[in-house]
Amino acid sequence: SMRMEIFEKEFLAETGVKLIVGKGGMGPNTTAGCKESKAIHCVFPGGCAVVAAECIEEVEDVQWPELGMPESMWVMRVKHFGPLICSIDTHGNNLFEKNKAVFNERKGPIVERISKVVDYQK
Repeated sequence: SMRMEIFEKEFLAETGVKLIVGKGGMGPNTTAGCKESKAIHCVFPGGCAVVAAECIEEVEDVQWPELGMPESMWVMRVKHFGPLICSIDTHGNNLFEKNKAVFNERKGPIVERISKVVDYQK
């Protein structure tokens, strides 16, 4: 969760975890942590929650429940868990940030073209 972004670099360094699975992008702290700790951050593709749930064989443990369900660390035994998309690799490449940059490059001309044919009410 992006709410945990401020802790990820330290978490990776102190725990030795090599794979974090989330549902959305993470920021520069996680990117730096992945690069320094040679870890990766992956996301489960949107709309695949049922597929993910069916791969879980057992919840073995949960740490930090006081942080709430989404921010707790869940230790699960899984089988054939995936598909996963590597969003941050061990070199510090961040797929979400790269895609945001490409989108921002391309949106200007598209918005300009749309604005000529759409009448906005103010």
